Amino acid sequence: MHTMSIQRKKIHPHKYSLWIAMGSITMMFIGFTSAYVVKRSQANWLAFELPHIFWLSTAVILLSSLTIHLALKQFRERNMQRYKQLITLTAVLGVIFAACQWIGFSQLKNSGLPLNGPVSASFIYVIVGVHMLHVLGGVVALLIMFARAYRTRIRTYSSVPIEVAATYWHFVDVLWIYLLIFLSIAR
Repeated sequence: MHTMSIQRKKIHPHKYSLWIAMGSITMMFIGFTSAYVVKRSQANWLAFELPHIFWLSTAVILLSSLTIHLALKQFRERNMQRYKQLITLTAVLGVIFAACQWIGFSQLKNSGLPLNGPVSASFIYVIVGVHMLHVLGGVVALLIMFARAYRTRIRTYSSVPIEVAATYWHFVDVLWIYLLIFLSIAR
């Protein structure tokens, strides 16, 4: 009798942890958007336009998703010079995205919608602000990837760290697109 061994493809522990974290983050934003829908039905809800710079920031984060995808591809092909350029550009685009969000907050405040103003504006600050914090967490990961890329001695060519960073980066990208569409429609 011949027994056949079935080998399962195991997910790397860092990737597994990331998927758990992304699930938790998704649930948090579902809670935020659900609360937004409930509060919107109240009589004192003030509808307003989102700052236009939020749309510009969307183009920036979409471009950064492309650059991190290309960075991962270059890493896998061992084209380290191109990888360094692309991971650097991705980190810069992440910072630009966060700066655009901050400018959007300033525009809201200057148009008479401060954080402690109407509840509808407060929701925007909280939802967009918490997303921006997650993006900045991604920027920190990208800066770590950047520092590792410029080390003179490479210890390992494992693609797992850049795969984890890229997956997270695409996640905050998709999350932002969902939030922007939601906030544009549900105002």
